[in-house]
Amino acid sequence: MTSEAGEIMEKLKDKKAEYEEVASSDSSVNLDDIGNRIITEVLGPERYGRVRFQGSGVNPTQYFRSSLQQYMPSGSQAQAEVLRLKDQMAQMQASTIEQIAQLKVEAASIEAEVQRKYEELSYNLKRRQQQRK
Repeated sequence: MTSEAGEIMEKLKDKKAEYEEVASSDSSVNLDDIGNRIITEVLGPERYGRVRFQGSGVNPTQYFRSSLQQYMPSGSQAQAEVLRLKDQMAQMQASTIEQIAQLKVEAASIEAEVQRKYEELSYNLKRRQQQRK
C-alpha cells in the first residue's frame, strides 16, 4: 500500500469512527448508508473519467479494457466454443424430440386404457339397465 493510500484509509477509518460516535448518541443517524457518504467526504464526489481506488491517471477505458481482455477468447477459441455450443444445442434438441415422442406414446397408451375402461363401464351400465327391465 502506498503512503497516499494509507492516508486515505486512515481518513476513512476516522470518519467512520466519527459517524459511529454520533450515531451512538443520536438515534436519527442511519449507519446503514454511511459508507458512500464517508467515501464521498474523503475522496470527493464522483468525477467523470476517474476510476476510484485505482490511483490518479487511470481512466475507465484503460482499467476495464485490461480486465476485459483477459476474458476475451481468441478468434479460433471463440469459433471452437460456438461449434461446441451448437453441438450441445443439437444434442439437446434431439433429446427433446425423443422425449416428446416417448410422451406421445405414453399419452396414447393412457388414452387407450381410459377408452377401454370407459367402454367397459358403459357396457356394464347397459347390462344392468337391461337386467332391471
